[in-house]
Amino acid sequence: MRQSKLLLSTLREAPAEAETMSHQLLLRAGFIRQLAAGIYTYLPLGRRVLHKIENIVREEMDVTGAQEVLMPSMQPAELWKESERYDLYGKELMKLQDRHERDFVMGPTHEEVVTALVRNEISSYRRLPLTVYQIQTKFRDERRPRSGLLRGREFLMKDAYSFDTDYEGLDHSYWTLFNAYHRIFSRCALQFRAVHADSGTIGGEGGSHEFMALADIGEDTIAACSTCDYAANLEQAEVRIEEAELEDQEVHELAIEKFYTPGIRTIDQLVQTLDIMPEQIIKTLIYQGDGKLFAVLVRGDHEVNEIKVRKHIGAAEISLADSESVQNVAGVESGFVGPIGLEITVLVDKAVAEMALGIAGAGESDYHVRNVVPGRDFPLTSVGDFRNVTEGEACPQCGEGTLQFHLGIEIGHVFKLGTRYSKKLGATYLDTTGRNQHMIMGCYGIGISRMLAAIVEQNYDEHGIVWPAAVAPYQVHILLMSGKDNDQVELAEALYKQLNELGIETLLDERDERPGVKFKDSSLIGIPLTIVVGKDAAEGQVEIIERRTNVKASLGIAEVIALIKKQAQPQMLESDK
Repeated sequence: MRQSKLLLSTLREAPAEAETMSHQLLLRAGFIRQLAAGIYTYLPLGRRVLHKIENIVREEMDVTGAQEVLMPSMQPAELWKESERYDLYGKELMKLQDRHERDFVMGPTHEEVVTALVRNEISSYRRLPLTVYQIQTKFRDERRPRSGLLRGREFLMKDAYSFDTDYEGLDHSYWTLFNAYHRIFSRCALQFRAVHADSGTIGGEGGSHEFMALADIGEDTIAACSTCDYAANLEQAEVRIEEAELEDQEVHELAIEKFYTPGIRTIDQLVQTLDIMPEQIIKTLIYQGDGKLFAVLVRGDHEVNEIKVRKHIGAAEISLADSESVQNVAGVESGFVGPIGLEITVLVDKAVAEMALGIAGAGESDYHVRNVVPGRDFPLTSVGDFRNVTEGEACPQCGEGTLQFHLGIEIGHVFKLGTRYSKKLGATYLDTTGRNQHMIMGCYGIGISRMLAAIVEQNYDEHGIVWPAAVAPYQVHILLMSGKDNDQVELAEALYKQLNELGIETLLDERDERPGVKFKDSSLIGIPLTIVVGKDAAEGQVEIIERRTNVKASLGIAEVIALIKKQAQPQMLESDK
């Protein structure tokens, strides 16, 4: 491709609203342009990278035996109501009506559509197992689109769905796709971790894993063991349960003491005023879920894990209760609520249950109580893991390593759905005895456009993007220093022709621009190999530069062609001495 003909305009400065490096660089290098908040056009360079990622995904999906389909983006609302996700998905679901006032949604995912498809196409066990996938645009009405392609309202996604006759088959499908994801992300040169995760609104009966690209701007926190392979999203990370040591009986005989704490509501205020540690405090929080109020107790140095709590009580959603509800159920405003005397369900985190003594709200304005003994002063009816893990605590899997925190960008998610959708939508098959059975499902998603941004977040320097070879828009970038020098023009054109004939994706910058502009644009765009055709053209010599390392060498045309044909790696280039 001749750069003078390419739809490409680079920017010296990124728009003010572009905060992440991937957003800034993709805009500046001319890969994307914003049409509206969270909605982007992919220009030729951006579309070429997407094609590279898509091809890798297709190759690895096809290896598993999955079959590619293409399902509609516009989906009948009846399907979503049938699966009971129409209201559950909330305001993120984009809704519309046709001219006949029939309700539709713009698909954020395709569990309903694919289940309806398979239920109508397959009726016998003989045609199972089956896995289908598609690469298609999805829609999600994000409240606050941000970070460019990392959180948009329209995005490109690969979603796959497996259908099996039993859970053993589902397990095989799940791990087959899990391993395929490892190959996909590795081929795209991403640094990533597969972590235990929550299934969210997708739901299901089994586990799920998220694939997280490690990045400092990631919105998700990963808790990973320093010794073994355990890794989990912070929302899902388990606490290692140790046997509690028995406390001295004398401690349990200490009487509760109420003391005056005017205006002291927060953990930090208690710590500073009383000169104590936050782990000595019992924090009582009132929640509401599915129309019911309940309390959660955690230590003062811990935070409630709402996903663990929601799963324990079986609620679709939970949230902190409003001030009026807290006053009604606890008889006092937030900040002075305590566990003693509460007449609602009280979930006690394991760390609180193991405390010998604690300080808690007194259930009376401007008062707290000390010498509170769990099990003596409030019941331990519902004890469990209801908190977020903390960095440095023991690994729940091996017990030898400690949990270290990392930030990550979700680029893939695999789920064991079980019969979550097949039951509600009637996807059944006749087994070997002629009886109807519900299909056992799994689903598997990859954010294609999000991967593009994640790759940039892991591959850039102060000059611009540094594309891994597997997904770069072009393999070679030829820079013609002077269009007025016949030797340079002839050499650049000959090299361009030879590379194209060899099937090497090549971008030729033959624009009438200063060399400095060409070098800056080339570094910004980030193609792996740059060939500079300059003052030594008359001698048949060019300079080749490896973008990632900036290693340079002066070579003849034959050497350049041979080097590129072998798909030279950075270490094969030696500095010109």
